[in-house]
Amino acid sequence: MNLDPTDLLLLNLLQTDASLSNLALAERAGTSPATALRRVRRLVDTGVIERQVALLNPEALPAGLTALLEVTLDRQGVEHLDAFEARAVAQAPVQQCWRVSPGPDFVLVCWVPDMPAYQALAQRLLTQDANVRNVKTYFSVKRAKFDPRITLPPSAAPGP
Repeated sequence: MNLDPTDLLLLNLLQTDASLSNLALAERAGTSPATALRRVRRLVDTGVIERQVALLNPEALPAGLTALLEVTLDRQGVEHLDAFEARAVAQAPVQQCWRVSPGPDFVLVCWVPDMPAYQALAQRLLTQDANVRNVKTYFSVKRAKFDPRITLPPSAAPGP
């Protein structure tokens, strides 16, 4: 799909604040509300906009641990990679699942309320799978930056 400067500007604005009303979005993009609405619907329908969510600040929640896991499998055939991936993404604590290369086969980002919840996740996902060869887990002690925005071309930067 070809994205023109107006599409890119709308995407940039929505990545910054998806709660903008259509009227406010159109005003900031310098377009009519009907045009903004039509374009955003097209971006959703074509899958450019995957979904709109509220991002929670884990530090504002009562408790929780962010764990980053490197997982290496014993057998790396496509069917084995697909099977582990399907099991990982089915686990609610797994927020992100990346197949990577070189190094481990997967990097997972998980959020759990406490250490017993992490141990339960590890038991379900890692220790019961005979194909998991190695796991390295890192626990976050500080989140210095979290920004899910995708950097768009400079022409998409909001105007003054």
